[in-house]
Amino acid sequence: MKRIDLTGRKFGRLTVKRLVGYSNHQSRWACICECGKIHEAGSGHLKSGEVLSCGCLQKENRIKHGMCWTAFYRRWQAIKGRCLNPNNSDFKRYGYRGITVCKRWMKFENFLADMGKPPNGLTLDRIDNNKGYSPKNCRWATPLQQANNSRRNRLIKFNCETRSLSHWARHFNLCRTTLRYRINRGWDIDKALKMPIRDCGRF
Repeated sequence: MKRIDLTGRKFGRLTVKRLVGYSNHQSRWACICECGKIHEAGSGHLKSGEVLSCGCLQKENRIKHGMCWTAFYRRWQAIKGRCLNPNNSDFKRYGYRGITVCKRWMKFENFLADMGKPPNGLTLDRIDNNKGYSPKNCRWATPLQQANNSRRNRLIKFNCETRSLSHWARHFNLCRTTLRYRINRGWDIDKALKMPIRDCGRF
């Protein structure tokens, strides 16, 4: 892969001065921070927004919102990483598919203001899995809601409602394997959902 020259480019408070080497399959750059300190950073971390200063910004943020070392803050960093950093192990499922982080949420304070701290037992979920992270497309959801919303789920439309196969199976007290078998065999959706399972165990 051709290396992109970052010399002279600015990322947050850091201005890239020169290439210093390679580490973990990415180029490492010497940067000068606005505070005057020299700081080395990998190209992936710079381009993803994970590294924006020599550390002085994190110190200021820790004073501002007090959440720099919390799991919630790390979750926000993880979102940016998988959407923006090609070296991230999850990039193929997010950034490569065009899943982005809205410009407003590149700043943690805005993310916190829009979503608030996560309620107990809930995690961040994208309402439309083909769209990116933004206030309009994100919500706090239960693990069950997230599982139903996974793009790997098979969606079934019944009575003007589109739900996952797992959802309809629970709703009609069916085994998922049974419902999947019936649909794959070409059964009508109404029949597949409402036909009772026979005592002999056949589908």
